[in-house]
Amino acid sequence: MGIPQRIHEYLRSQGVPFEWLHHPQAFTAQELAHSMHLSGKRLAKTIVVAADGQPVMVVLPASHRLDLNELRGLLEARNVEMLPEAELAKIFPDCELGAIPPLGNLYGVDVWVDKSVSESEEIVFSAGTHVDSIRTKYADFARLVNPHEGRFSDLWVAKAA
Repeated sequence: MGIPQRIHEYLRSQGVPFEWLHHPQAFTAQELAHSMHLSGKRLAKTIVVAADGQPVMVVLPASHRLDLNELRGLLEARNVEMLPEAELAKIFPDCELGAIPPLGNLYGVDVWVDKSVSESEEIVFSAGTHVDSIRTKYADFARLVNPHEGRFSDLWVAKAA
């Protein structure tokens, strides 16, 4: 399938060096990390929320879960909730649901990155499809996106059955 043209052209036009990674189909960040033989700490997942009605993109490690209370405080919002899929499809028409890249500035959406992602040398993220990802240096990603940073996630630990 390949990276959506809009995303590919944007990265190239901004002079961001990146590696395109084609991989087996994966629908969750943890599946993607597993298929790419990456630690869930090294793969970034993108979640889009509505903060007082405005879309906000949050980026955290695949191995972490979003702490909505922490995020609400950072955003100084009264209400933060997951954005419905119908809204995601409108904002990111060239991306498959569940494979949205953290390039909020390309779509007119503010981006917040968890500190645990920003402390890494590189970032790997979905590139708009369930079979394509991008790897780039975090510094290049930050220069491109100019994200806000904060702590709003914690390590997800599966409970034994």
